[in-house]
Amino acid sequence: MSKTDSLSRRRLLGQAVGGAALLSAMQSMGSGVAQTQPESQTRIRENFDFGWKFIKGDSPGAQQPQFADAAWRPVDLPHDWSIEGPFSDAEKAQGSLPTGLGWYRKRFRVPDSYKDRTVVVEFDGIYQNSEVWVNGHYLGKRPYGYVPFSYDISAHLLPGRENVIAVKVDNSQQPNCRWYSGSGIYRHTWLLATHKVHVSYWGTFVTAPRVSKGRVGSGGTGSTTSRRLSTTITTMTRAWKTKAQRQLSAYVMRPPISGPAAAPKPAIALMTPNARARAVTPVNSMVVRM
Repeated sequence: MSKTDSLSRRRLLGQAVGGAALLSAMQSMGSGVAQTQPESQTRIRENFDFGWKFIKGDSPGAQQPQFADAAWRPVDLPHDWSIEGPFSDAEKAQGSLPTGLGWYRKRFRVPDSYKDRTVVVEFDGIYQNSEVWVNGHYLGKRPYGYVPFSYDISAHLLPGRENVIAVKVDNSQQPNCRWYSGSGIYRHTWLLATHKVHVSYWGTFVTAPRVSKGRVGSGGTGSTTSRRLSTTITTMTRAWKTKAQRQLSAYVMRPPISGPAAAPKPAIALMTPNARARAVTPVNSMVVRM
């Protein structure tokens, strides 16, 4: 092989690797962009990560919609202000990186059709002691930083007009973690719109209240009237002290519903090859995604 052929092959290989890396990066970026979805969809879940503003430190009154935030820094989520530094000997935790307090704000609009929907804002994680407002209305506080949570904002939204969400994050009490936690809205956010009558959060589940060798007890009541799904459930029992897997068939009969009082109340029957449906007992509950 000549030196020229060797160089040509190296150049071609380098271009191919570079192109693959660029394509992968573009795909990753595209997956985080909110997609426009038809308003007729039963369930619309959109990425809520883009177009936020941030300021480090306290800003009294920042929860009010008319608050002046023009000087705040634009950020996209996830965001961790601690990792931005600077390092300081005065910081006794978090690897000598800054913690403290910070605020986030975002202006957004929703369609007029959302007035007939339940709209929820979801946070996959905020570290920590977060408080959230929408259009000046206080939604609540989440002290723990390692758990996803959500707020129903339907009653406070202005469909077809500008809305403002504000989030206060307080990570000033240090040390509070055995490892580096970061500070801020460090995970993704989502805006979920459903019909007024919908399956509740964590409302779909399967239980295995009785487990013994070669047999898994089942839960559920009523007749099987809807679709069937199969899954493998891994459960831990005190008697075995080990994990056991069983192939089970679950029948969705009346899934748990949130909405008007007149709405039917759902339930789930879980069938095994050797057992009929039994009464539900809240033991060894586990979530099944549907």
